[in-house]
Amino acid sequence: MAADPRDLWLRRFHPAHATAPEVVCFPHAGGSAAYWHRLSSVLAPEAGVSAVQYPGRHDRHREPPAADLHTLADHVAEVLGRADRPRVLLGHSMGASLAYEVAVRLAARGHGEPSALIVSGRRAPSCAAPGQDRLSDDAALVAKVRSLGGTAAEVLRDPDMLELMLPVLRGDYRALAAYTPSGGPPLRCPVLVLAGDRDGEASVEEVRAWRHRTSGEFRLRVFAGGHFFLTEHLDAVARLVRGTLPGTVPPAPAGGAPAGRSSGQGQQPGQLRT
Repeated sequence: MAADPRDLWLRRFHPAHATAPEVVCFPHAGGSAAYWHRLSSVLAPEAGVSAVQYPGRHDRHREPPAADLHTLADHVAEVLGRADRPRVLLGHSMGASLAYEVAVRLAARGHGEPSALIVSGRRAPSCAAPGQDRLSDDAALVAKVRSLGGTAAEVLRDPDMLELMLPVLRGDYRALAAYTPSGGPPLRCPVLVLAGDRDGEASVEEVRAWRHRTSGEFRLRVFAGGHFFLTEHLDAVARLVRGTLPGTVPPAPAGGAPAGRSSGQGQQPGQLRT
């Protein structure tokens, strides 16, 4: 009997109720499914977290990293297929683009859009023009990753670990440089967007532009921090994720607190204002 492709692509860290909604999480460039372990522990058992394991890392280290984000999204959308329970897609940085592309594919294939799409630390498609691969030099690539703070400094200082990580980092950044977002009509599902107020990779205004990619409810939440603000504000992020699950009430804005404020612009329906 052939192995279940979900076992190749998805990791589950904690048990959940049999009928619990599924939260499918997409890691950042250079990241692995393990990045979402802490969120899974907080959400279980009321939600089942399935974290995507990209090729080229951890137990898939013998596979080459994906060279194209669209091909990667094709594989994940095929594995997910039609949902038998409510499903939320959540991605950070590169993972946000992948979550979006998977949502587009699920809708196009008749599998249904997710109950909600949560994108974090990533410019909207209208702001994300294809770029040149300016990080082919290893020193520049390592400096870039260090500046983002997403990889432990001790790992980057360890020559053996760095040797293992570099092919994955190169592959992910080259795929990002070549990526052109899918066009087509906006999604209809609710979209929750998370941003760091000091994120040099995606400004709040660039993140806010995701509002054009859905005709449904749009919410923006701004946190104090840089590109990996999620790590610092895990509990607040978990509350927001719970608020997207069917049958729950979205948390109220944190009145002016810089650690996590809801923000809007104009009078667009479904958009929270401070």
